[in-house]
Parts: sequence; C-alpha cells; structure tokens
Amino acid sequence: MRKFIIDTDTASDDAVALIMAHRWADVHVEAVTIVNGNVSVEQGVKNALYTLEVCDASTPVYIGCAKPILRECSYADWFHGDDGMGNMYYPDSNSKPQSAHAIDTIIDTIKTYRGEITLVTLGPLTNIATALLRAPEIATNVQRCVIMGGAANTVGNVTPAAEYNIWVDPEAAKIVFHSGMPCEIVGWELSRHDAELTPAEIEKVINFGTKTARLAMECNRTALDSCMKIQAASGLMLPDPVAMAVALDPDIVTRQGKYFVDVEITSELTRGATVVDELGVLHKTPNMSVVWSIDIPRWKENLYHCLR
Repeated sequence: MRKFIIDTDTASDDAVALIMAHRWADVHVEAVTIVNGNVSVEQGVKNALYTLEVCDASTPVYIGCAKPILRECSYADWFHGDDGMGNMYYPDSNSKPQSAHAIDTIIDTIKTYRGEITLVTLGPLTNIATALLRAPEIATNVQRCVIMGGAANTVGNVTPAAEYNIWVDPEAAKIVFHSGMPCEIVGWELSRHDAELTPAEIEKVINFGTKTARLAMECNRTALDSCMKIQAASGLMLPDPVAMAVALDPDIVTRQGKYFVDVEITSELTRGATVVDELGVLHKTPNMSVVWSIDIPRWKENLYHCLR
C-alpha cells in the first residue's frame, strides 16, 4: 500500500479529492492535516471530518497553522460559499480531530516512513513550510510531493498572475519550492477547458446514486456557479481532484518536465506568481517538476471510478 499524507484547506473540491484518495485501492492515507486557506482551520477540520464520515473512513485529522506565515488570512468564501461546502452547512461529524498538531504529525510520519510518503498538498503551503523550517531533513525523506498550486506561465485564478493557494502564502511556497523536496506542480490551469465537468457529466455523476457522488456534486454547486460567472468556464473545474488524480495515477500525465521555478513575494501586483523558467534562460538548477498536460478522458474516468 502506498502511504499518503493529505494537507488540505478543506472546501468543496478538496472534499472530492479526499474521497478519491480514500477510494483508491492501493493507497492508505496516514493523516489528513488541515491548513488555513479556503476557510478557517476550524471549518476545514469540520469539512474534512464530515467528508471522511461519508467515505466511511477513520483517517486521523490534525489541526495545523491558522494563518499564513506573514500575511493576513484571505478566505475563498466568494468561490466556495461561507462554509466552504457550497453553503450546504453539513452537520458536525461524530469524530473529533486529534490532539497532536499537524506540523508534528507531518514531521513524525515522514520520519517514520522514510522514502515512502507521498505528500499531497491541496491548500496553501503554510503547514509544509513550517514543518520544513523545523525539520529541514524531511525534504529528502519524502518520496513525492504533489502540489495543487500555481499557474505555470499562464493566467491566475485569484489575480491575473497568481493561483489562490500560492497567493495566500507565497512565502511558504517559496520555502517549499527551494527546500529540495521532490515536488510536482499541478497548476490550476490543468482543470480548465476540456478537463471541466460539463452539465451532462455532472448529471452522470449524480446518477451514480452513491453518497459520495451526491456529496461531490452537491457541495460544489456554489463552485460551479463561481466557475461560470467569475472564471468564464463552461463547466465545473476541480483543481484539487486533478492534482489528486496525478498523485494516484502518475500515468495520467502526458507532458511534464524539470525546471527552475520561483515564487514572487515582494510585488503586490504579481504576488504569488509561479515563474517557471521554461527555456532555461536563468541557467539555474531545476528544482521542480511541472505538469503541463494530462490525459483528460483518463482523469475523468478515474474520478468516476472513485465516486461510483
């Protein structure tokens, strides 16, 4: 069994990604750690626990950093709804978060399973950066770190230049990008266009009739509306599930490469921009693997497989 740690700011598309990981046959999720981002950590914990309950999963959930390293909190209620789950206001789970802090859990779990952990990050990188500052040696102990974040030399989704997760805590992203951890960037742009779920595909998922399919589409109603009204999409974009699909099924990637990637932290105009030196003009050692394209039919079939 492959061992995963999922670090998430649990909102609607994060919930779908959590379902996918818990429905994948050869994956065991060691821990779900919560970070500030789409919602407060308290709401993120509530959303994660509810999602896991729907999955019939007992994965331990840990509370992490409640704010970015240097910045003020910037929630995404405008996209995901006030509760992060499409304003569905789901009930509290019967489960409770663990008493240990997410940072300690990330460090201890990586050290316990050296070279075995796939770290999947679905939110701002505050927890991961803080863990690296405390224990920099864990960078080389991780097998893979799949990051849903950034916009690889393309437009952002929260500013013209930046994707939300990186923009929220660019200092944390910069720490992670330069830590030596084997990181793979899955930018938000990979969930656009043909990767979007069309209205017919959303209806197809709902017709699966499972509780996970119902949750996945129900909690994304506000996100669907936001995608169409704010981001000119024709369907539902699911950035976190796309990143999770890359983590679960690496063969979904059709083009990727190693590049030097940096994060803008000083300019407010381009704050959080992920600058990929695609042509190698800086002559710097590549530090990140960038995913440029995925097999769209395979991505959707993987999603359907997990929700049926």
